[in-house]
Amino acid sequence: MEIKPFKVEEWMNAYEEGAKYNIAETCVDSVSLDELFELAGEDKDAFLSSFSSRRLTYGDITGSRALKEGISSLYRTAAPELIVPTHGAAGANHHVFISLISPTDHVISIMPTYQQLYSIPESIGAEVSIMHLRKENGYLPDLGELRSLIRENTKMICINNPNNPTGALIPSELLGEIISIARDAGAYILSDEVYRHLTQEDIWCESVADLYEKGISVGSMSKVFSLAGLRMGWIFTHDEEARRAFLSRRDYNLISCGMFDDAVSALALKHKDALLERNRGIVRNNLRILSDWIDANKHFSFIKPQAGTTALVYYDYDMPSYDFCLSLYRETGAFVTPGDAFGEERCMRIGYGSDTEALINGLNAIAGFASSLT
Repeated sequence: MEIKPFKVEEWMNAYEEGAKYNIAETCVDSVSLDELFELAGEDKDAFLSSFSSRRLTYGDITGSRALKEGISSLYRTAAPELIVPTHGAAGANHHVFISLISPTDHVISIMPTYQQLYSIPESIGAEVSIMHLRKENGYLPDLGELRSLIRENTKMICINNPNNPTGALIPSELLGEIISIARDAGAYILSDEVYRHLTQEDIWCESVADLYEKGISVGSMSKVFSLAGLRMGWIFTHDEEARRAFLSRRDYNLISCGMFDDAVSALALKHKDALLERNRGIVRNNLRILSDWIDANKHFSFIKPQAGTTALVYYDYDMPSYDFCLSLYRETGAFVTPGDAFGEERCMRIGYGSDTEALINGLNAIAGFASSLT
């Protein structure tokens, strides 16, 4: 099996460690265990003492009841037995594809998005059609284009909601139209929902798995809950055939998730409201800072995100995005992601969920770098 290089991850691997101002990060400012227990109001010493007495077996093979109850609480219609824990959302997306997609299938995926959603099914041998999200359409799916891409063997439609890198959020009515198209085709919808609940307004962010019998939701503890180090993700679907396939394949490549990851994730989800309050406050405040910076710097523009932690910021300099971002990094230490990693040029992805001071310093560094180009 051949697979294309993962552009975003290769960029992050190469340069993140040496960054002075990391505003390429896509998680909301990460928390330590000390901070988590303080936010949760739980006794850390009692938790660690209890966990330390446990034997380090495989643990609960399909995830503890507490973990799956916590995940279920993030949806309208999920029950614990419908949750399949995975090694992060990256593991969840990969698991969905290798469980359901074969070389004879046709898959439709959006772009720009996280590269897994089109490169993995392509590597399996499936034929992949790209549905382009356009700036002039607010990076929302075009229903006419989607209908034109449907084929007799279309097995899956892949979306990312809220979207990475643009921060676009599919409205409920539009999501319903996408579901109607998928239902007529008998296709699954895989929705990467790792930024779900990080909205700029106090609204409920719908999940495709709550709305569609063949909807598949992927989530994780990384972006929304600031706990990427746990490597805990999940799949939720009402489709019994798909879930059986996920559990069967899981015996081959996963068996179980780590006991500590499970226990800490369950505790965090028990206190999800406290974490969500903290993290929504960060992304809402930081997006205001980014938006004000865009207004003050005429060479830059964006479609203001509605949700998530990322924005696709365009510039008007005649300079490829890799050159722009690498020169910026080497001259200032400010770290952003080239738009070319998402198939977009003359732009960069900025992660605004970072520490606020790092965001401000990074944006100032970009402005200073840009002034040298004029």
